[in-house]
Amino acid sequence: MSDAKSENTAMVPPLGGGGGRIIIAGGGTGGHIFPAIAIANAIKKMQPQTEILFVGAKGKMEMEKVPQAGYKIEGLDIAGFNRSSLIKNIGLPFKLIKSFFQVKKIINTFKPDAVIGVGGYSSFPVLRLAQSKGIKTFIHESNSFAGKSNMMLGRKATKIFVATDGMEKFFPSQKIQITGNPVRATISQSAVTREEGIKFFGLDPAKKTILSVGGSLGAKSINEALDKDIEAFEKNDLQLIWQTGKPYGVKGKQRGEGRKNIWVNDFITQMEYAYAAADAVISRSGAMAVTELCVMKKPVVFVPFPFAAEDHQTVNAQNLVSKNAALIIKDNEAAEKLVPTIIHLINDGSKQNELKNNIEKLAITNADEIIAKEILDTF
Repeated sequence: MSDAKSENTAMVPPLGGGGGRIIIAGGGTGGHIFPAIAIANAIKKMQPQTEILFVGAKGKMEMEKVPQAGYKIEGLDIAGFNRSSLIKNIGLPFKLIKSFFQVKKIINTFKPDAVIGVGGYSSFPVLRLAQSKGIKTFIHESNSFAGKSNMMLGRKATKIFVATDGMEKFFPSQKIQITGNPVRATISQSAVTREEGIKFFGLDPAKKTILSVGGSLGAKSINEALDKDIEAFEKNDLQLIWQTGKPYGVKGKQRGEGRKNIWVNDFITQMEYAYAAADAVISRSGAMAVTELCVMKKPVVFVPFPFAAEDHQTVNAQNLVSKNAALIIKDNEAAEKLVPTIIHLINDGSKQNELKNNIEKLAITNADEIIAKEILDTF
């Protein structure tokens, strides 16, 4: 894939001429980064000469994941509002001002024909400056409850791609297109069998298997609930694939040590094998987790992160629960209810089938292609 070049950009033809330049801005979590990479890949597939530059936040996971996918990324000195510690927000205005100067240099050098925002605080200054210069801007809002930055940017955006219906309360209705959320091709096009998935984790294919994922950064309440009731899995002849996230990685591995029915690591790099192995799933309800579980047709117990902006994870989960496509447990009830609930579910075949049939109806597997085509067709 082409690296963006900063020299001799004045003669770059527009996208309609077979080339062109696009900035994709945002990140912070896998829920923003992986859809962004999926969109970039779809654009390159349709228009191979397109140059793509990512812009993210220094110190965040996009600075690692984007280059691994073959794209160049520029990092901004920016941070989001810290809801748990107001004292940490003192330097926020200065970082925001500095980031605007950095963005101005990036845009003036790269000369994009379009800018795509995928969420995360690094997307705001990039799209805001692009809009002030009359550059086409596109927003992908992955959640059922739009973030404040996206709502502000939506008024001047060229088009807004959303995952679900009912988003007119956040954005101008004439700019909205329901596309779903882009899913990594390794997942949406996976042909991995359950047996292959189980073997990948060194587990027993004859035993029912539960997958627990707490997002790319882990989930404290889920980890503590599994830790507390770890013996229940062996007592019920069940296996557990446990992604802890980095903060709980060492402790999780200590708890899983010597237990043949439990696989533990802080991160799962090949999620297609984890989904294939799982008979039921425990998960946070970030937008991408919800989307991937719909595509993979998995019965799931959601434990929404209650401190997400506007409590959007609860909104995401309730959207499925209302369609009888998932179960939900409150974060502060996970310690007592999570393990008993998932064990009951995995032993209830009829409930699993009901959830699988209903969650499958919500799956969209080609969102990346839809979004890429819509962007390229505007030029």
